[in-house]
Amino acid sequence: MLTPLLLLWPLSLALTWFVAQGIASKPFDRALEFNLQVLTRLVVLEEERIVFKLDSQARDLLRADTGDLVYYQVLGPRGELISGEVDMPRPGDEERPEPGRVMLRDEGMRGDEVRVAYTWLARNGSERLVLVQLAETKGKRSTLATEIIKGVMVPQFVILPLAVLLVWLALVRGIRPLNVLEQRIRARKPDDLSPIEESFVPQEVAPLVSSINDLLTRLKASLTTQKRFLADAAHQLKTPLAGLRMQAELAQREVDPMEIRGSLRQIARASTRATHTVNQLLALARAETTGRSLPNERIELSRLVRGVVQASVPRALEHGIDLGFEGPEETPENCLIDGNPTLLQEMVRNLLDNAINYSGQGGVVTVRVLLDRFSGVQILQVEDNGPGIPENERELVLQPFYRALGTNVDGSGLGLAIVQEIAQQHGAMVIMEDAHTERSPRGLRVSLRFAPFRPPVQE
Repeated sequence: MLTPLLLLWPLSLALTWFVAQGIASKPFDRALEFNLQVLTRLVVLEEERIVFKLDSQARDLLRADTGDLVYYQVLGPRGELISGEVDMPRPGDEERPEPGRVMLRDEGMRGDEVRVAYTWLARNGSERLVLVQLAETKGKRSTLATEIIKGVMVPQFVILPLAVLLVWLALVRGIRPLNVLEQRIRARKPDDLSPIEESFVPQEVAPLVSSINDLLTRLKASLTTQKRFLADAAHQLKTPLAGLRMQAELAQREVDPMEIRGSLRQIARASTRATHTVNQLLALARAETTGRSLPNERIELSRLVRGVVQASVPRALEHGIDLGFEGPEETPENCLIDGNPTLLQEMVRNLLDNAINYSGQGGVVTVRVLLDRFSGVQILQVEDNGPGIPENERELVLQPFYRALGTNVDGSGLGLAIVQEIAQQHGAMVIMEDAHTERSPRGLRVSLRFAPFRPPVQE
């Protein structure tokens, strides 16, 4: 802050100089006008002739000032010199005021700057105007302005260092709480992600500390998710990797080619299961940690789901599944949803995989997109004729690694957990119900309700 103060000081002196010039000119201008009015009383009309009667008292008045030179001039109606200085500058015709009004202007005369007071006179009703001018050099004015500047500069030489000292003391005192806050942050352990205590934080940096606390909360959630992912991955991969190692050791000890081939089939099955588990874990990690930072766009849900269903047809044929899609050919502009296409495709893919896996050979899987054109609400349904999920377990299967008992399908228990995470990020709710209440098995119908995109209202 010292640099701006030092830069403003000469600017302050310059402004003071201009103000001092105006202040110093006012009393001298009034005195000059008064003296001019005294001279105008000496201009008289005698026998149709203009006469300037300069008596001794008026002459003493012109010579009373010892600091400045005083000049005067009286010109007749035709511009002839009646009395005074012949070389005194004359005003322009456009500067002619009404008779009797005193005007002021700055001029140069004989190498000096002068202040001129002048007026036009009409004597005894005559239309002929007489010009009377009185000029004074600016010595006293400059002297007074200089004295004013000196009177301002001397206190400023004392005030400026004092102001700098006071500013420095105020800044030191004001920054002291920040230094305490800095020490508290530096003293924290690397694994301490708890919020910073805001009760002793200065009011000026409270929004900054609040933002840091919000960042720490999100960072803690992200690290917790990563730790959980690592723990889950280690736990889920432990069994298939142990199986791979056991089958490999058995194959090394076997001599019979049929037994070796059986061990290799077990190895292939365990590696497929491990690959599927890793892919599901990565999908869940991506949905939990990066879903909020992925860009959103306006999406036609029916077209997106149709693309995922078409990509799943080969797998459905491989399992003997009758896979079908029901939905509108086109979606109105007011019914588009706001979301991330990558995550939504992952969600639909997991719903289809779950339905295909549990429907069994010869099963039927139907995917629907229901559209309410009036409200713009869209409902995604994935329906199968598999064993279904008991009502008391429908909330549990949305948790990672939970699998309903009594199923003989290989899986990691992550598919519906991924669906739940992505649905929450898009403002949808996962609803599970029996697909066929009148027959057994009842199957499962998973429904998700999406609201249309509504742009923010501009106020």
